[in-house]
Amino acid sequence: MGLHRQFRVFTVVVTIILFASQSTETAAAKLKAGKEKISNLQFYFHDKVSGQNVTAVEVAHAPSTKSSPTLFGTVVVIDDPLTEGPEPTSKLLGRAQGLYALASQEELQLLMAVTYVFQSGEFNGSTLAVVGHNAVFNEVREMPIVGGSGKFRMARGYALAHTHSFDIKAKNAIVHYNVTVLHY
Repeated sequence: MGLHRQFRVFTVVVTIILFASQSTETAAAKLKAGKEKISNLQFYFHDKVSGQNVTAVEVAHAPSTKSSPTLFGTVVVIDDPLTEGPEPTSKLLGRAQGLYALASQEELQLLMAVTYVFQSGEFNGSTLAVVGHNAVFNEVREMPIVGGSGKFRMARGYALAHTHSFDIKAKNAIVHYNVTVLHY
């Protein structure tokens, strides 16, 4: 390739990079996002699969699920309360809505696809989206925050989950979440 042609290619590449960077800046300005913030939230997730007022319902399973020690292939849809404290009567902050699937043949592990919908307080009307791996028997599990809306527009971060209590017979769980999120 001749020197003149290399210069033209270089010029086109630089122009594209400058345009892309200006487009990103323009998009951020259009959002009127303001300055990036960091927020830390703590709440309790109440996953109730049995008893009265169930919040987690199995909607599908594979033919081999019943013979699987990990219930591999089970899909559960949830609408779990998020509360300020571990007691079910604690102040309601919002709901965890979405699904989880038992996604391992070797260990009890979930694939979580959940939206935290905040219904009170500073973040009322805002959401956070979590998609990730949850190895339920690990002491602490880390899952990525992949987006959000409202006050969590353009969110990214992580959620640390720690089981507060688990009723092995009823299979109901209360999980403490510590969420760190960057947002505009």
